[in-house]
Amino acid sequence: MSEHVIWTQWDDLNVPSKFKRLSPATTPAEGGDLSEITFYVPWYMGGRPALELTKQMPNLKVLQVPNAGYDDAIEYIRPGITLCNGKSIHDDSTAELAVGLAIASLRGFPDFIRNQDKSEWVHVRNKSINDRKIGIIGFGSIGTTVAKMLAGFAVEIVPFTQSGRDNTIPISDLDKHLPSLDVVILILPLTKESKHLFDAKRLSLMKDGALLVNVARGPIVETDALVKELNSGRITAALDVTDPEPLPKEHPLWKAKGVLISPHVGGNTTAFERRARRLIESQLNLLAEGKPLNNIIVAGN
Repeated sequence: MSEHVIWTQWDDLNVPSKFKRLSPATTPAEGGDLSEITFYVPWYMGGRPALELTKQMPNLKVLQVPNAGYDDAIEYIRPGITLCNGKSIHDDSTAELAVGLAIASLRGFPDFIRNQDKSEWVHVRNKSINDRKIGIIGFGSIGTTVAKMLAGFAVEIVPFTQSGRDNTIPISDLDKHLPSLDVVILILPLTKESKHLFDAKRLSLMKDGALLVNVARGPIVETDALVKELNSGRITAALDVTDPEPLPKEHPLWKAKGVLISPHVGGNTTAFERRARRLIESQLNLLAEGKPLNNIIVAGN
């Protein structure tokens, strides 16, 4: 019997010879016998249905999610299961979208597209990302990548972390800095502490005319409070994530003033597959060599 039985969405993943490889071609995720799986990578963008399958894996030892965010996977961790996240897979794509959303919102791309649909030439002067003071809330691997991508612009970066490590500002000091920030980019994990971090009070502290960019998780922002602030015209927002999600068709956020919404596509680009396979193959090699895995969120007992 193989030391480990691996299931991923790729039929041709490179797996150490002493491991057994399963995939949709050999073992369908739905309807297949999943009982021998010890290392499971839910298919990307599979959501809760993909995680629910762990209940059919009594021998599961490692749950390797292909996302940087792992809040939705926590409830599926049983004693003896190690949870690893997809840190590094989505750094470039999510950072790219954060910068793109910021520029698109500041430069008025949504209005350009609406005017193009009506064949109307409307010349306006919009804001530049240059000469802006940009707060990055959450300065992990994606946050630092955002900063690197912004390095080519004439901007001032103000980084925030939970602990204030490495010359960053503690998130506990956020309120005193918010009134001076022109752009606020959220890229921190969803935890009990970060849920509704941007509530009505904190949103009210944002500078008049400031832009809020959320590429983290929807519940970090209190949606009703955000809608109210947006409709006042005082701030604008660019959101790749919302709460609830998917956003219902009749939700007032769709028609709020000054909001640009993308449907949670931060990591879902052509850059995903190569980076995901590289990380997972690296994890399997570590496992085969008896070395600690990377990106451990919860260590199995």
